[in-house]
Amino acid sequence: MAKEMLPIVDKPLIQYAVSEAMNAGLVQQAFVTGRTKRSIEDHFDISYELENEIKGSVKEDQLKEIREIRDNCIFTYTRQKQMKGLGHAILTGEPMIGDEAFGVILADDLCITDGDSVMKQMAGLYKQFRCSIVAIEEVPQEETSKYGVIAGEQFQDNLFKITNMVEKPDPKDAPSNMAIIGRYILTPDIFEYIRNTKPGSNGEVQITDALLAQAKNGCVLAYRFKGKRFDCGSLHGYVEATNYCYKKFHDPSE
Repeated sequence: MAKEMLPIVDKPLIQYAVSEAMNAGLVQQAFVTGRTKRSIEDHFDISYELENEIKGSVKEDQLKEIREIRDNCIFTYTRQKQMKGLGHAILTGEPMIGDEAFGVILADDLCITDGDSVMKQMAGLYKQFRCSIVAIEEVPQEETSKYGVIAGEQFQDNLFKITNMVEKPDPKDAPSNMAIIGRYILTPDIFEYIRNTKPGSNGEVQITDALLAQAKNGCVLAYRFKGKRFDCGSLHGYVEATNYCYKKFHDPSE
């Protein structure tokens, strides 16, 4: 089962991601998938049998969100033939993006906000600064080995100009405890930086390496976002997200 299709209460992670992008005005959406993830494409297609079965019933209201997504978004899909890291996955999507800035959402990083979505917050910053931006949050020092970690010069509240980035550093070697999470806005020249990035020891092309090269030749910003993030790629984070979303969106006592 594609992890992006894991349900958080009543809808899959990928639907949260698509809704977040749509909230930011990003309605042309490109998916980079793999051979085990056809269910993602099917989810955003019309299920004639299901919709006909519940037409006119009280359950039809549950289709409201997915219909709004279908009516407002344009989807394209391609496959990453080999799992060679996030940098390689982003490069695989280049033909769908072209020569324009774009957002990247990793669906297993679920972000819940009370106001603008994290991607909408970042889109506003992009309009102001016109450079690549990564979302960050502070993590316990002992957990830095799970993330790409940045060092930077703070110049506004929650905004840093990146001076260094390290992929999954040992806690004693981490440049800070500010970890990159699965939200990016990237300028189109990132594709050339990725093409010139050598794979690491595990054969993966890391987006952090490409972004560091971009930062050295220009400007890459790190944004400490407003909201709550759950690592749904872990059992603990998945359960925590489910409980949180139920209480926030569905529990009548809240």
